[in-house]
Amino acid sequence: MRIFTWHIHGSYLYYLTQANHEFYLPVLPGKPEGYGGRLPGFAWGDNVHDVPAQEVRHLDFDCILFQSRKNYLHDQYEILSQSQQQLPCLYLEHDPPQEHPTNTKHIVDDPNALLIHVTDFNRLMWDNGRSPSRTIEHGVVVPENISYSGELAKGLVVTNDLRRRGRRLGVDIFTQVRDSIPLDLVGMDAESLGGLGEVPHAQLPAFASQYRFFFHPVRYTSLGLAVCEAMMLGLPIVGLATTELVTVVENGVSGYVDTNIDRLMARMQELIANPDLAHRLSAGAKKQAQQRFNIQRFIRDWDAAFLSVVERLSIA
Repeated sequence: MRIFTWHIHGSYLYYLTQANHEFYLPVLPGKPEGYGGRLPGFAWGDNVHDVPAQEVRHLDFDCILFQSRKNYLHDQYEILSQSQQQLPCLYLEHDPPQEHPTNTKHIVDDPNALLIHVTDFNRLMWDNGRSPSRTIEHGVVVPENISYSGELAKGLVVTNDLRRRGRRLGVDIFTQVRDSIPLDLVGMDAESLGGLGEVPHAQLPAFASQYRFFFHPVRYTSLGLAVCEAMMLGLPIVGLATTELVTVVENGVSGYVDTNIDRLMARMQELIANPDLAHRLSAGAKKQAQQRFNIQRFIRDWDAAFLSVVERLSIA
């Protein structure tokens, strides 16, 4: 199929474009949000195409994939033709509701649009209105020649803009834990919190595989791709027992989750002191990730979603 979408989350878009479809991304000078096209840092395939935003309305597509409120409420009316606006459409919701956790209505309330959530927790919390919805869990790929070593007796945190995103992403928890547990932070603006800065996506697997464990201090957000990638590498996961993470990490098997920070810190100290325990949990994390976040399942789910909206509109 010929699918039009915006560049919103680079890592997710990279994995989505592993599907056997043609993807078209709008580009504007200066590359404002959503209009960056094939941004550097990813090994984009030949099926991903940059299109000047002013040329989009002249192309033929099979469906439109929205990924943000701005895409849905504003962007489509600025760059899509009227006929393109009537095409089959999907809305990929990357996050749980932030206005109110249980009483927020999604901006898409359309029985002809398919609302895709990335976790069952997110789907549960949103009021999806009249829109049909389904969950497509993450799918990730890590290099086969890179495996967990855990040689660095410290934890790794991977989060973009942690300082700016504040308590929701657990900046206070990160700084509290770091006072007692050796932690390295990577991601955009990590330096402002004494972190190491950004690590390119292609280099992150080899970089992360050296750490004893992966720490996820997030209180309330979607399941991060970085967590899935870390598990696929075999890093034990330590994190808060909130949102979807409680269904992903099994205590004593693939890592530890808890709502008590002191207990989590005690688990981290155990992992630092006991590499054998870390390696045992590593095997559990990798097995869980291979079963749940494999890219083949992810692509099958997206193929079915694209096909369902195109077929439904053609029948109607």
